[in-house]
Amino acid sequence: MTTMPVIAAAEWGGEFEGALDPISALFEFPAILDLGPLSINRTILIAWFMTLVAGLIFVVAFRNPQIVPGKLQAACEAIVEFVRENIALEIIGPRGTKFVPLLTTFMVFIFFMNFAKITPFMMLPPTSRAAWPLFLALTAWVVYVGVGIKEQGFGSYFKELAFPPGVPKVLYVILTPIEVVSNLILRPFTLAVRLFANMVAGHILIVITLVAIHVFLPSFPVGWSLGVFALLVSPAVFGFELLIIILQAYIFTMLTAVYIASSMEPAH
Repeated sequence: MTTMPVIAAAEWGGEFEGALDPISALFEFPAILDLGPLSINRTILIAWFMTLVAGLIFVVAFRNPQIVPGKLQAACEAIVEFVRENIALEIIGPRGTKFVPLLTTFMVFIFFMNFAKITPFMMLPPTSRAAWPLFLALTAWVVYVGVGIKEQGFGSYFKELAFPPGVPKVLYVILTPIEVVSNLILRPFTLAVRLFANMVAGHILIVITLVAIHVFLPSFPVGWSLGVFALLVSPAVFGFELLIIILQAYIFTMLTAVYIASSMEPAH
């Protein structure tokens, strides 16, 4: 996104006759390398970089584990232990142990993708592009549906899903479409939309804050007070967004565990 029209508006005291970029410009990035069906843009590069950083952190932390862990090993162990105790075992139960690697991967990956939103020289979370949340949600969908089929059998899983036991048969006319749509469509859809919407909103909020500082702070006396205000509240904005970054990674992982748990046992 170019801020030149905004800067010009400030420098001319608001008397700018051009047009500002539409808000969609915040999410439009031309291909850096175009290989036909495969194109690499800034979002892809950020995603690759943050994935590499996350992977390196855990490789270095556990490459030579110590009985008395160092700070990095202790931090990574704390993350894995948190996912194991507070998500996998608490939500899924004893059988949730085997899902700890998947759930940890979800939480760490989403956190680093989101964290790019407040990382200098990036300032763009790949999860603010719909493809990434959709990919993650579809992965979760494949896992919990696959678990249901494996644990209950193909026919039993979809029968229990479409026709919950203990319900008067006459209500199946209404209940069955609701259950099918809710479990097979709305679950992954809401997982993706929740993550996507929060990252888009946060990205816009941070851009507005930074542009306000950049544009109005130097424009004394025109708009200077607005620039000062934006500068003063910017730590709170970044702190709030950091909270959202962590919270969204946790919520996505926690809900995935809930859906896995619900697929492991037939309804009663």
